[in-house]
Amino acid sequence: MTRFTKALRALLLVAVLPFSVTAFAQVPAPPEVAARSFILLDVTANQILAQKDIDAPVEPASLTKLMTAYVVFDALRAKKITLAQTLPVSQRAWKMPGSRMFIDPKMQVPVEDLIKGLIVQSGNDATVALAEGVGGTVEHFVELMNEQAKALGMKNTAYKNPEGLTAPGHTTTARDLSILATRLLRDYPDDVKYYAIKKYRYPGTPSTNDTNRNLLLFRDPTVDGLKTGYTEAAGYCMIVTAKRDFPNLAGGRRLVSIVLGASSENARANESQKLLNWGYTAYDAVRLFDGGQPVATPAVWKGKQSTMKIGRVEPIVVAVPSGSASKIKTQIARPDPLVAPFTRNQPIGSLKVALGDQPVTEVPLVALEAVEQAGIMGRAWDAMRLWIK
Repeated sequence: MTRFTKALRALLLVAVLPFSVTAFAQVPAPPEVAARSFILLDVTANQILAQKDIDAPVEPASLTKLMTAYVVFDALRAKKITLAQTLPVSQRAWKMPGSRMFIDPKMQVPVEDLIKGLIVQSGNDATVALAEGVGGTVEHFVELMNEQAKALGMKNTAYKNPEGLTAPGHTTTARDLSILATRLLRDYPDDVKYYAIKKYRYPGTPSTNDTNRNLLLFRDPTVDGLKTGYTEAAGYCMIVTAKRDFPNLAGGRRLVSIVLGASSENARANESQKLLNWGYTAYDAVRLFDGGQPVATPAVWKGKQSTMKIGRVEPIVVAVPSGSASKIKTQIARPDPLVAPFTRNQPIGSLKVALGDQPVTEVPLVALEAVEQAGIMGRAWDAMRLWIK
């Protein structure tokens, strides 16, 4: 293998990595957060803004239900179930301890109501009813959860149940939870609306059991999810997402805060709010390129066209310390020469972003258009030109 071939393979390997890079530049010090571990993620820029012990194993408690919902949403998309379809309530579901929706075996409950019971009331009974309805058995549903965790790249997560009650080996990390939360928001944008519901109860169940445990839904109008959790072993946990208007960012700027192992319900809400407010003020989000806008138009050899547009389908946004946007520098790293053919969305190098001489992030770039291979004469002519070059 030649030195050029090795360099080309290395560049293409970087390009296919997920667009998720921690900032390297010197950053503002995050606030003190009273929790075992935490992470603050700028979803719009796909950068971690603050973190503490994000790879330490923790019990997820009812944050487990984010993956339960992900698998259920996937089943809805695949039309394995429908929102209007009713599911039975088994004895196993009815007898689940902990937080409940208060459904019983006499009921046939629509899937959409079970989803609301899962998310708003964090009902362990609703969780088991959905798991049995989608997976056939709870045990098979848990297998689906673990398969999905692996597919998402959640390398340090293992599920033993769908509801989050303490069980040996039922663990995750703050980093893995941030992956799950981000993918849930991106993959099922029409379904995450359930996380913003403040009050819900199923007819015939106690009226006092109708309030979402996410206190920030009632305190911060920009918060629209996601989930709380508590067990004695896990402590008080919370994944919160907010979307706020931001200059030059159509559609707003979204952050996700994950606080694990706080001391109380109020503490997890206060620490989460603290992180969100800090993230929005300590960092600016800067749009470098619009979605579909070429970052560069390099020359292409042996193709039916002589140039190719490279960039990203979605906007390229970076988060930098407030007031430092003028110091942003960019550099494109890509294979050279570029020899056709290329397919649309094929990885083509990356955009390196720095503040002065300090690296911030590296964004994979793709071909924004396909480039077909030229005919025999065109390829021969370019081969000769490359040889001379």
